[in-house]
Amino acid sequence: MMNPPHAPALLNCRVRDVVCGEGVRIVEPANVYECTLGDHCFVGPFVEIQKGVTIGARTKVQSHAFICELVEIGDDCFIGHGTMFTNDLFATGGPARGRKELWRATRIGHRVSIGSNATLLPVTVCDDVVIGAGAVVTRDITEPGIYAGNPARLIRKPS
Repeated sequence: MMNPPHAPALLNCRVRDVVCGEGVRIVEPANVYECTLGDHCFVGPFVEIQKGVTIGARTKVQSHAFICELVEIGDDCFIGHGTMFTNDLFATGGPARGRKELWRATRIGHRVSIGSNATLLPVTVCDDVVIGAGAVVTRDITEPGIYAGNPARLIRKPS
């Protein structure tokens, strides 16, 4: 005989405990909590921005992006649709499972554009970088330019 069905716990997405600069716009539904958004930031629908994240002024985060804890994004950036940030490198062969001391930070400079569906492992990206759609950034980017591929590589220096 089957066990009776259990009702699931329903959790609502919401915007809570966000430090916002002037002119911030967030399109619902969005799950944005315990983070800081600079002046005139835009956050599209179906975005999650987790606690401790800092996003600089005039940065746009498009729909379906996921920005996890330990991420800092500079001013005048563009985060494309479906961009994923990670903080867990599975250093023990699997998920950290709450062991936050295993997580690593990501730092994105100013004037960085990240194309749709890019994935960023915990890295540092310097100012004035374009990351192509679908790229997988596995290493720090220390030189301005255009990066694409899996793993992301410099394909063109600024002119």
